[in-house]
Amino acid sequence: MTTALITGSTAGIGAAFARRLASDGHNLVLVARDKKRLGEQATELHDRHGIEAEVLSADLATDDGIEAVAGRLSDRKHPVDLLVNNAGFGNKGRYLDVPMADELKMLKVHCEAVLRLTSAAAESMRERGRGGVVNVASVAAFLPRGTYGASKAWVVQFTQGAAKDLAGSGVRLMALCPGFVRTEFHERAGMGTDNIPNWMWLDADKLVTTALADLARGKSVSIPDPRYKALMGMVKVAPRGLLGGISSRTGRKYGPQ
Repeated sequence: MTTALITGSTAGIGAAFARRLASDGHNLVLVARDKKRLGEQATELHDRHGIEAEVLSADLATDDGIEAVAGRLSDRKHPVDLLVNNAGFGNKGRYLDVPMADELKMLKVHCEAVLRLTSAAAESMRERGRGGVVNVASVAAFLPRGTYGASKAWVVQFTQGAAKDLAGSGVRLMALCPGFVRTEFHERAGMGTDNIPNWMWLDADKLVTTALADLARGKSVSIPDPRYKALMGMVKVAPRGLLGGISSRTGRKYGPQ
């Protein structure tokens, strides 16, 4: 049986990955900050699917947390075959309205942790000649708005570059770029969602199904819905100046309230 490690596993997209991978028979290493929720999740997945679910409580906004997870990924005796870097959060407020400490914390989780954990996993996977990494980004990566989008743009660029460097090694890397997904993400950030149209919402379980299929196909970037693929297609051809204005107005309309 193969083993998957998922950060931010107790809610949202991370929990959807855990459910799907457990149902497919993969053993899991579940990573999050809340020990109680981790224990409950591990017990439920073990009892329902008969898989082994290891828990690792770690705060990826700290060096100790990152090092703990990197150490598990580097364990050659108990190798991890799939890494899902899902942990992340958003800050409520525009640039300069958000405290610098919060901005740096977001970069620590979205960029530094992703870099260090991907590197720890990929090095071990390359030695074995197989493995996969899914780095959860966002369609915000393709829009010129805010530090959240900038951090996710880094995730996309890093993942694509690393995927090219590891081509032929047996290690696949993919940036997953969803749109709005019904999770705890917005609630935790204090963002209102009542003004977001129903058609813009994605289902986390369907998203994971598409993401895993795209990873198996060898894609380095996955936009897991036709609606968002169409929107991002228009973004590619739109003038940057016009796009920036539209992005700013859209962010005020559909962003934090």
